[in-house]
Amino acid sequence: MGRVAFVGAGPGAADLITVRGAARLAQADVVLCDALTDPALRGLAPRAVWVAVGKRGFDHATAQATINALLVKHARASALVVRLKGGDPSVFGRLEEELDALARAGIECEVVPGVTAALAAAAATQRPLTRRGTQGSAGRSVSLATAVRCGGTVHASRTADTEVFYMAGKQLGALSRRLLEAGWPAATPASVVSRAGCADVRHSDHSVLTLACASLVHAGRPTVVTVGTGACAIGHAPPAAAVDGHPVSVEAPWP
Repeated sequence: MGRVAFVGAGPGAADLITVRGAARLAQADVVLCDALTDPALRGLAPRAVWVAVGKRGFDHATAQATINALLVKHARASALVVRLKGGDPSVFGRLEEELDALARAGIECEVVPGVTAALAAAAATQRPLTRRGTQGSAGRSVSLATAVRCGGTVHASRTADTEVFYMAGKQLGALSRRLLEAGWPAATPASVVSRAGCADVRHSDHSVLTLACASLVHAGRPTVVTVGTGACAIGHAPPAAAVDGHPVSVEAPWP
């Protein structure tokens, strides 16, 4: 019986994977990969059999029970199986379900962390998620959340100075309404980044009130929304990206 290494591939470009993650790929006999992992990562595991088990929001997705069964099946027949996940395995990666399935089967596991999309978005826009000494005590807390729940309903809260919402690209209008209902002021900055960590990363600035305007800018692209202190620009940070030759408008400063 072999073992399974859960490896965070990072949010975009292949060179964002960690050294340890690359080493595990080089040793792998089988790789079960997510849909959003960079195809260039296949070059790090030339002898492995690659099995696509991706999930893409509202599109076609491999059932979780099927993924669990494949992990157990391949681990029983191979020395090392790599479960390659976009971003970090522990952040909205259904890691607990797969760990549980392997534990029940008595299969040894390892988790190799990766760069999650919230951090890649903050890096791309040069907007730290935490701040020290700005706007009073604001900037001391960060919350990571999925905007859309299992039943398709959109949820938002105001529990931290900075809130980052994953998988919100198709529901930006609804997210705007939920943020207002949760008590966020209408003028609160909202930074929207799609394909964070990729060469074609796209960024636009909005307020909570006008967040729906980002829908066309980021249509069809994996999107992260940062709201609050961590969405504020610092100094000469890069401006929001142009789309089709037209600059994306930047909202008025947060009062």
